[in-house]
Amino acid sequence: MIKKLASYIREYKKDSILTPVFIAFEVILEVIIPVLMAMIVDNGIEKGNMKYVTIVGIGMLIMAFFSLTFGAAAGRTGAKASTGFAKNLRRGMFNKIQDYSFSNIDKFSTAGLITRLTTDVTNVQNAYLMIIRSLVRAPFMLIAAMFMSFYINSKMALIFLFATIFLSISLYFVISNAHPIFKNVFRKYDDLNASVQENLTGIRVVKAYVREEHETGKFHKASQNLYEKFLKAEKLIVLNAPIMQFTTYTIILLFSWFGAKMIVSNEMTTGELMSLFTYTGNILMSLMMISMVLVMVTMAKSSAERIIEVLDEESDLKNPENPIFEVKDGSIEFNNVDFSYSNNKDNLNLENINLKIESGETIGIIGGTGSAKSTFVQLIPRLYDVTSGKVKVGGIDVREYDIEALRNAVSMVLQKNVLFSGTIKENLRWGNKEATDEEIIDACNAAQASEFIENLPDKYDTYIEQGGTNVSGGQKQRLTIARALLKKPKILILDDSTSAVDTKTDALIRKSFKESIPNVTKIIIAQRISSVEEADKIIVLNDGKIDGFGTHEELLSTNEIYKDVYECQVKGADKNEA
Repeated sequence: MIKKLASYIREYKKDSILTPVFIAFEVILEVIIPVLMAMIVDNGIEKGNMKYVTIVGIGMLIMAFFSLTFGAAAGRTGAKASTGFAKNLRRGMFNKIQDYSFSNIDKFSTAGLITRLTTDVTNVQNAYLMIIRSLVRAPFMLIAAMFMSFYINSKMALIFLFATIFLSISLYFVISNAHPIFKNVFRKYDDLNASVQENLTGIRVVKAYVREEHETGKFHKASQNLYEKFLKAEKLIVLNAPIMQFTTYTIILLFSWFGAKMIVSNEMTTGELMSLFTYTGNILMSLMMISMVLVMVTMAKSSAERIIEVLDEESDLKNPENPIFEVKDGSIEFNNVDFSYSNNKDNLNLENINLKIESGETIGIIGGTGSAKSTFVQLIPRLYDVTSGKVKVGGIDVREYDIEALRNAVSMVLQKNVLFSGTIKENLRWGNKEATDEEIIDACNAAQASEFIENLPDKYDTYIEQGGTNVSGGQKQRLTIARALLKKPKILILDDSTSAVDTKTDALIRKSFKESIPNVTKIIIAQRISSVEEADKIIVLNDGKIDGFGTHEELLSTNEIYKDVYECQVKGADKNEA
């Protein structure tokens, strides 16, 4: 794990090395200052030698200045190293997530991934800063101060030694018991973020159904769980303070008692006792710093493990060794295809799919909720891999293509229409970043989006809010269709993508497809028979199996499911007209 994380330090290695070097110089100068102070007291003040006091005092000031300079330099390089490390870590995680297949993403919740990219990386960043600064400074200071203490008076320094052993045992107890709790705490963070995310993305539904109180209760429950876990961990962590205070005051009392006796018996000078008290502060501060760092590292370890989970996750969709980069045409073939999201052959979502679609054909797909319509089309651009069998595009198994080349040849308008914050033009250019204004207008004409865009105050420069909240459902669908058309694909898949537009606009879109993209294979998933009845062929899916395949007329006479849907919709239309 450490090796994996360390690889993300990269260009900040220099700053990571300089920080402990600067800290070392700062500490060396800092531990010399008490010795000089003792010299001033013993050789200057007590003997009335003010010249000696002045010379040594100037030396102390110079050392203090350089100690401060090295400390400031360490702070600067440490901050640069830790923030740079966090930047690389976030970038690495984000890039890794972009390479995930849908099945990889399904393993992590959206809230969980966000927590890892934010809270967990921040914890690791803070721990790294403390490691290269405090965890270098504290032990170095501890050893140096201990050495100087033994140099001044070995008997008195034994008190430090016993105190250090006592504190080390106490810290080990606290940290070993706190780590498992912190590990569980960050899972609760995921639950809290999930509650917030779900509430904010669905806030209109929450208000429409007056469910604010219910959602508030969910949030309070997640927040309370997090509070209880943190409280349990903090109850252990807070033991640091009383243990440290107990040790500090014990040392001061012992030093005062034994030190006074040694001064009276001339075994120690006043200056030496003063310097030992200074080293007491240094040693205890170092021990306290080590305890704080170890607590932070304990928290960060839990976060680091969660980050490593994301970085170690390998996409189950990979390019072959010698991928094919050109998709010849839009023909599609399913050969004995079985598919399961859980990769379990006993729990198939699609079963025994055999089908051939010629390039340029328009294919409709009808089926009830849960009949695996979306699953069926997601295998074409290889968003998932088949459990068994083959899916071919352009006569070649999709697994033999370069993934990017395949997906560039397949435009897919998903069931959930997603627009991003930015102008209409910026959103449309997701389909083709090099698209000209003329190409954008042509695509919008084909998608029947031009009319409403032209009526907007800023037209194609109109700003779309996050999630497309300032346009209607039908407008959003037309924009996503236009975006898909800009890719100039060989296969166009519309996954129930005209459900929010009226039947007239739906008909105009289909007519436009016939005229503007006649050679593109079009697959249209729809709930309305009117959206697919003019298709060359229609697939009827039922419980993951093909129940029927043929023209509108053929299915009306041979397929019960299609006939029932048609009659229900026709009768419903007749009642509405009446």
